[in-house]
Amino acid sequence: MAKGKASNFFVWAILFLLIVALAGFGATNFGGGVQSVGRVGDTEIDVNRYARELQQELRALAAERGRAVPLSEAQGMGVPQAVLGRIVGLAALEDEAAVRGLSVGDETVGEQILAIPGFQGVDGSFDREAYRFVLQTSGLSVAEFEERVRVETAANLVQTAVAAGVTFPPVFTETLYAFAREARDVTWARLGPDELETIVPEPSDALVVKFHGENPELFTAPETREIAYAWLTPDMLLDTIEADEAALRAVYEARISDFVQPERRLVERLVFADEAAAAAAKARIEAGETDFEALVAERGLDLADVDLGDVARGELGAAAEAVFALDGPGVAGPAPSGLGPALFRVNAILAPREISFEAAREDLLPEVQMDRARRVIRDMYDDLEDRLAGGATLEELARETEMEFGRIDFAFDTAEGIAAYDSFRAAAFAAEEGDFPEIVEMPEGGLFALRLDRVREPALRPLAEVRDEVVAAWAARETARLMADEAEAVAETLRAGREMAGVGLPLGTERALTREAFVEGTPGGFLTAVFDMAEGDIRVVSDESGAWIVRLDRVIPADQNSPEARALKSIFGQQATQEATSDLLDAFTQALTAEKGLEINQSAINAVHAQFP
Repeated sequence: MAKGKASNFFVWAILFLLIVALAGFGATNFGGGVQSVGRVGDTEIDVNRYARELQQELRALAAERGRAVPLSEAQGMGVPQAVLGRIVGLAALEDEAAVRGLSVGDETVGEQILAIPGFQGVDGSFDREAYRFVLQTSGLSVAEFEERVRVETAANLVQTAVAAGVTFPPVFTETLYAFAREARDVTWARLGPDELETIVPEPSDALVVKFHGENPELFTAPETREIAYAWLTPDMLLDTIEADEAALRAVYEARISDFVQPERRLVERLVFADEAAAAAAKARIEAGETDFEALVAERGLDLADVDLGDVARGELGAAAEAVFALDGPGVAGPAPSGLGPALFRVNAILAPREISFEAAREDLLPEVQMDRARRVIRDMYDDLEDRLAGGATLEELARETEMEFGRIDFAFDTAEGIAAYDSFRAAAFAAEEGDFPEIVEMPEGGLFALRLDRVREPALRPLAEVRDEVVAAWAARETARLMADEAEAVAETLRAGREMAGVGLPLGTERALTREAFVEGTPGGFLTAVFDMAEGDIRVVSDESGAWIVRLDRVIPADQNSPEARALKSIFGQQATQEATSDLLDAFTQALTAEKGLEINQSAINAVHAQFP
């Protein structure tokens, strides 16, 4: 039974991927002389197969990112290589199935196709017209598709045979679970800079010179790019943009609901099965026997379940008259609602508001000016491009247009001025000496062009320039060393029998720490050290913030027999089996590919890529 389930899983995976790839991809068909992108053994890798699977990956990326992903970007992410590698592995399995004479009959192929949801009608039965339509739009004939199903199902038999033998004994999952779920109790004392008994001295000149020379990575300036730029942002034009009354009024009208609001009320609604039940509930409220909140609780609801928020008269339908008849907070109804008779509680009355155009004008002005400035800048784009193409320099652009000229020493940590904009940072990193400046649009509505004048390679900054930094770094390192030394001395006294409470340092305890725990303020490696200790061990873990003297009080073994433990061990076992199966299949297909030989037709791959935007 287990083997059959594994087989079905792999077949369904193959068929699902194939059907998704087919949908809507009929435009790509590379007939003629280009038939395959490669070969494994005697099995050709069809060019259309590669194109469809690449299209599927690009669609998945687009869905994930909410935008179309061009092939050039996908290539930078290694997507085409991954698609080709996957198809090569499947081709190796298909070739092995053919060599071993494995195949499936028409009945099996039919069962697989009939079960594919994409080929089923609204009643769940096989829809032959949908079947033919999907295949037609994909550029495949029925015979081609059914042969592909046959071949891939046969290849799956090879996969299943390889994967079927992967099992782990119970002791494996028990050991894995014991490691992952073990917990520990610790007591610690912290020695920080304020607890140091030794005063850190001022370093001598010789020590400063030595520390500067021995730690160049601390005082080396990063690669710096000397960049000239000209830029223009909407903010730079605001003083020159005159108010357009028509545009101001258009924005006011478009956002009229922000300025003119009718009376609104904060309302909650409790619906009843019928008018009598609603009236009885209202009578209980009026008699003082209950209140609205108690009625809500009686129904097993929370106030959030009955909250309508702030509503206007037109949003309440037939209940509006009763709700708006109240002159203050209270309960109205019973009144009709879309869900049945209901009681309505009014919690507050929000007075109507009307802000005239004249009153709103000053608030709208910056918005309209900014929008106008963006449009002015967009209209300048072609002219600026033409000027650069005609040989104008950035300095000339700044003299002859509204653009402003500047220079910046740009490094990876530069973030002021124009370097705060991601579009500029990307262009600055990509620029090469000798490149001609180009106009780049900024998402914020501005434009810039840049020129890389020089690249300064990373270099050790002179001691005279960074002396204060060197002294501070030496002092921090020396302080850390002294804290670790003093903490180790305290740890020795504890190992000799001294009580932790008598060390005169801030103390703390952590109980039932797991490997995934986080102990705020502790140095890196704290948990690693704790789980490397035996009961009673005392160890010092330190960094520049302080030294922690840690004593392991108790090791708490994982509970192997609780219902939670059994469930988690089952999950561990399944995950380990899946990972081992995946690794084994990868190794097997790689070995098959190496044994059978792989040929790749790069020209055919390039032809496929040329069809993608």
